[in-house]
Amino acid sequence: MRAIADRLGIRAPSLYKHVPDKETLEVALISDGLAEIAGVFERAAAGSDAPLASLASAYRGWALDHPHLYRQMMDRPLPRQRLAQGLEDRAAAALVAATGGDPDAARAAFAFAHGMVVLELNDRFPPGADLDAAWQRGVDAFRPEQPRH
Repeated sequence: MRAIADRLGIRAPSLYKHVPDKETLEVALISDGLAEIAGVFERAAAGSDAPLASLASAYRGWALDHPHLYRQMMDRPLPRQRLAQGLEDRAAAALVAATGGDPDAARAAFAFAHGMVVLELNDRFPPGADLDAAWQRGVDAFRPEQPRH
């Protein structure tokens, strides 16, 4: 709370004039993060010939650019009941579409991307590991099968 207050140029106790408690502030941060990432995904997928690859790149870039917010959003249960109606679905919609409309495939692809991001943020890959190649292999694994003619 002190770091947030410092960033806003106010004293920590003054935050409680704007939000009733820490949990409310956390939910607001998570909600703003989900809305932002939904917009990033929508822009990444729009008109892309390879929407899954575009989404993976956008997800990785956003998470690496916002590591603290990413962890705030992902490291504990999602407060679904306190989010704006439809926000979680909006954030997931581009990925569901990119996996052929299959929500199970979208969940699996999300789990892959989340695991890769967390490992990268925590510097858990060996020096010299080709993470771009690993991401590409994962994207290829989750790409919907094309109908055979």
